[in-house]
Amino acid sequence: MFMTEFNYDKILSRARDKLPEKVLSKDRFEIPKVRGHIQGVKTIISNFNQIASTLGREQQQLLKYLQRELATPAEIDGPRLVLGRKISASLINAKIEQFAKEYVLCVECGKPDTKIMKEENIFTLKCTVCGAKHPIRSKI
Repeated sequence: MFMTEFNYDKILSRARDKLPEKVLSKDRFEIPKVRGHIQGVKTIISNFNQIASTLGREQQQLLKYLQRELATPAEIDGPRLVLGRKISASLINAKIEQFAKEYVLCVECGKPDTKIMKEENIFTLKCTVCGAKHPIRSKI
């Protein structure tokens, strides 16, 4: 009989080396960058619908937040967003990341699997992964 000595750590290491990079990455949540253009005095974000669905929030919530933070009128036109003035993509991306930190990502575990709930008169962010609840400072 041929007997081979198995070393669990070696086998585990070899199996881990064969896994694709995507499986090993811990950051599964990635906010899409703004795609759009400036048309006259307006800024048009063509992938607004995709950004809102990736964040798991209604378009109206993200729209109100961006209007307040960017101090500009805006309207949803199908899958795109039309902002009332010229705004750089880097500023819009920064505001969307700030929105995600305040209204999407769990404070405890950092996962995006959260829901906004209203308990009594307080809005809270409830994580569906770890169960943590945190009050939201300002309502959307």
